[in-house]
Amino acid sequence: MRSHHCGEVNASHQGSTIDICGWVHRRRDHGGVIFLDIRDHTGIVQVVFDPDTKESFELADSVRNEFVLKLSGLVRLRPDGSMNPEMATGEIEILGKNLEVLNASKTPPFQLDDYTEAGDDIRLKYRYIDLRRPEMQYRLRLRAKIVSTVRRFLEDSEFLEIETPVLTRATPEGARDYLVPSRVHPGQFYALPQSPQIFKQLLMMSGMDKYYQIARCFRDEDLRADRQPEFTQIDIEAAFVYSNDIIKLAEGLLCHVMKSVLDVDLGAFPVFSYADVMRDYGSDKPDLRNPMKLVDIADLMQSVDFKVFNGPANDSDSRVIVLRAPGAAKLSRKQIDDYTGFVSKYGARGLAWIKINDLSEGVAGLQSPILKFLPDEIVLQVLKRCGATTGDIVFFGADKAKIVNDAMGALRVQLGKDLDIIVDGWAPCWVVDWPMFEKGKDGKLNAMHHPFTKAQGTVESLSSDPENALADAYDLVLNGHELGGGSMRIHSSAMQEAVFDKLELGQEGLAKFDFLLEALKLGCPPHGGIAFGVDRIVMLMAGTDAIRDVIAFPKTQSAACLLTASPSEVEGQQLRELHLRASKPPSTGKTASSNKPSVT
Repeated sequence: MRSHHCGEVNASHQGSTIDICGWVHRRRDHGGVIFLDIRDHTGIVQVVFDPDTKESFELADSVRNEFVLKLSGLVRLRPDGSMNPEMATGEIEILGKNLEVLNASKTPPFQLDDYTEAGDDIRLKYRYIDLRRPEMQYRLRLRAKIVSTVRRFLEDSEFLEIETPVLTRATPEGARDYLVPSRVHPGQFYALPQSPQIFKQLLMMSGMDKYYQIARCFRDEDLRADRQPEFTQIDIEAAFVYSNDIIKLAEGLLCHVMKSVLDVDLGAFPVFSYADVMRDYGSDKPDLRNPMKLVDIADLMQSVDFKVFNGPANDSDSRVIVLRAPGAAKLSRKQIDDYTGFVSKYGARGLAWIKINDLSEGVAGLQSPILKFLPDEIVLQVLKRCGATTGDIVFFGADKAKIVNDAMGALRVQLGKDLDIIVDGWAPCWVVDWPMFEKGKDGKLNAMHHPFTKAQGTVESLSSDPENALADAYDLVLNGHELGGGSMRIHSSAMQEAVFDKLELGQEGLAKFDFLLEALKLGCPPHGGIAFGVDRIVMLMAGTDAIRDVIAFPKTQSAACLLTASPSEVEGQQLRELHLRASKPPSTGKTASSNKPSVT
C-alpha cells in the first residue's frame, strides 16, 4: 500500500515518485495551494496540492484533521526560505498527484499537538486518539526498545524466560489481592499475583538456576502518579548466589539499558544503609541530585526550655532535625506558611524556621518567631552544624521519628524543586541493611519487604530480637525513585518458620504455605533475586513524571478504565454460574459511582 514511511522521506528521495499513508495532522489553505501535513508512526511530512491536479486538489480541499489517506506524489526540495530545520523531513515536500481517502474522521475530541488543553479524563477515554500523538508514539516505542534490550542482556547472561501462573492463591505480600471467583469450585477464589515471588523461588528449588520473566502483576491499592493496579516488572531469580552477585547483575543490566537506549553512562552506584538514608534524607528512596540533608540537633535541644523541641529531644522514639534550604531567604511569609500546610499532610503539627538575613550580625541578623524561645548560643550552634549562610532558611522538624522523616523528607523534595537546586543528570544508589520488620498500627510486626526475605544472622538472633533484625535485602534507587527491590530468599524451613512466627500468621495463615515449607525441606539451594518496575524505568528514561504516560491503556486514580468503562456490572447469569449474587451497599448520600453493587 505504501512505498515509504512519512518520517523517512528526505532529500535523497528528490525526484522520486512515492506512495505514503497516514493521518492528516494539519491542513492549511494558502492562496489556492493546499498543504497537508501527513503523519504516521515515523513522523510528519508536508504534501502540497495545487489546482493543476484538479480531482486530487478538490479531494484535498475536503479532508480534515485525522482523515486517513493514501497518496502518491513527487518528492522535491522545498523552496528557499521555507525549509523547516525543526522537522526531520523539513528539507523536502511531496507534490501530491493522486489522493485516496481510506477513512474519514469526525472532529477529534482534542488536538493532537502541543497546544491541546485536553485533561487526562478525555485523553484516557479516547486513548487510541491520544496514542497517535508523536510523544506517545515515542514513549511506547521507547518502552518496547527497553524491554527488548533487557531480554537480550538476560539471555546473554544465560537466564531462562519462564512464565508463571496468573491464577494463583492469595498470599500476604503487603497489598490487597484482586480475587477471581472459581466456577468449578463454588465459594473459592483465585488471586491475581502481586508478584511471581513464590513461583520463582520454587523454580530455584527445581534446579532451573537462572530465571527471568517480564511479568504482569496486580495490586489492589490506592494509586499515585507512579502506581497502577496492573503493572509490569522485570523479575529475576538465581540460585547459588550471594547478594553481591545480584547487585552486580542488576547494576550491569541497568547500565546496559541506559547506555544502549539513551547513550547515558550512569557511573558509580554508592551504597547506603537504610539507617543512613533515613537519617540524612528522611526517605528510603533518596534523590541524590538534591544537595540538602536532614541534620540531627537533638543533643543541642535537650536542655532548652522550649518544650516543642526539648520534649522530642529527650524521647528515644523521636527526632529533632534541621533542614538548610540554600537561598530560601527570598521566600515570602505566605510561601513559608504554605510549606507549613504542606508538612501538615504528613502529620507534622507545625514548621519552625529561621531566616538568615545577615549571619555576620549574629542573632541580630536572623528573623524567626522562635528566636525568643532559644538561647542565642544554641541558635548559633544549630546554624554552624548545618552549615547555614546568609540568604538561607533553616527549617525545623521535631516529633516522632516517622512523622519527622515523612514530613521533612517530603519538604526536602519539594524545596529542591521549588528552589531549582536539583542537579541535572542521573544519580543511582543502593539502599541495603533494611530492617526485617516494621511495627503496624496494631503493634504487630509486618515484613518490611516480604515474608520470604532472608535475615542477616541466625534463626536464634532473629527469634530473640526481631525488632532489630536486619534483612539481606537491597533496593536500587534512581533520581528519587525505587526502580528495583530484591533480597536473598529464605532457603531453610527453620528460618521461614521463625519469620512466620514473628508475623503471627496463625494456623490459617500458615496453612497457605504448607507447600513452601515442604519444598524448603527437600533440598532448597541458596537463592536470591530482584524485580525492576518496567513502568518506572520507562517513565524516567522518557522524561515524564507519571507512569500512565508510558502505559498503553492505563487506569485512572480510582482504578477505572475510561475507554472500556470498566469495571462494570455483569449479567445475572454470569453471577449465578460463579455462585455469586450482587447487592447494593446502603446509600451514604455520595455520588452514584460510590454505590455500585457489591458481590457476595
